[in-house]
Amino acid sequence: MTNSWDAAYTAESPAPWDIGRPQPAFVRLAEAGCLTGRVLDVGCGTGEHALLAASHGADAVGVDVAPTAIEQARAKAAERGLTARFTVGDALDLDPLGLAGTVDTVIDSGVFHVFSDDDRPRYVASLDSVLRPAGITYLMCFSDRQPGDFGPRRVSRDELREAFAAGWTVESISADSFEINPLQGSTHAAAWLAVIRRS
Repeated sequence: MTNSWDAAYTAESPAPWDIGRPQPAFVRLAEAGCLTGRVLDVGCGTGEHALLAASHGADAVGVDVAPTAIEQARAKAAERGLTARFTVGDALDLDPLGLAGTVDTVIDSGVFHVFSDDDRPRYVASLDSVLRPAGITYLMCFSDRQPGDFGPRRVSRDELREAFAAGWTVESISADSFEINPLQGSTHAAAWLAVIRRS
């Protein structure tokens, strides 16, 4: 799996999700003061959301399974003069990061929807292991409102509620959209933005 994700960051054309800037939904959250404390950007890619949080004063950490993406994120941090830590790791097993129970806020921009039914509980448990009590996850995933079948697996509101049913409070799930690099004539894809608090 690592090699397939890493290849997305070494290809001549950028991956659809690697737009070179944060998603507007997370910019709005940052401007509203929501990305505070210790922020973990899970599946951070080239680091735009962790760097966004760092630019608003957060203690930002980014983790991704793709080493090339992490190298690019570190280079961006250095170029922009921002302090953020980036490390190669598996979103399904965040224990090696040494962050158990210390994270205030998790950013998930396009990670949840890549997991199979079997891996979803592992992912939720992994997030639970790093978040403080009452810590919050801002999760944006591909939506079942997106027409067609190209691209990532579609996710319904009910699937999100089911995945986070035990030990979490789903505070809201609102319609939003991903900005993407032009793909099949589109620059946007339908998304859900979920606000989910750990009990």
